[in-house]
Amino acid sequence: MHIQNSYTFDAPPKAVWDLLVDIDAVAACLPGCESMEPISENKYRAVLTMGIAAITGRYEGTVEMRDLDPPNSYRLIVEGRGKPGFVTGGGAISLRDTDGGTRVTGDGTVQGGGTVARIGQRLIGSVAKMMMDRFFACLQDRLTSK
Repeated sequence: MHIQNSYTFDAPPKAVWDLLVDIDAVAACLPGCESMEPISENKYRAVLTMGIAAITGRYEGTVEMRDLDPPNSYRLIVEGRGKPGFVTGGGAISLRDTDGGTRVTGDGTVQGGGTVARIGQRLIGSVAKMMMDRFFACLQDRLTSK
């Protein structure tokens, strides 16, 4: 399933970039994130609890940032498994200067398998979009409260 969305920040790209690669900020803003620990450079072990349809589960997996081009772009690769099934995804995050602000665009795909896919397949896209909206709203709050 393809997902694309853009978010506007009232801060220069460098400040937004610093927030997007700050793993503590990412973990604090990622809905359902219980922990995020480094396992290698730009790769983290994550534990999340999330629900899709009537299926709520705990997922363990990895989040990796690749092809970093500060403060312009990077690729994000996510893989997770839990009792309800698996979720994998990847995409590009790009930042663009907009007259003193920054436009962040996320463009990627998400896939699920197992029980979560059988029961909640049609909802995966809307849940992913909702999680992105919450994540970026939290990052915007963190940036404005600095």
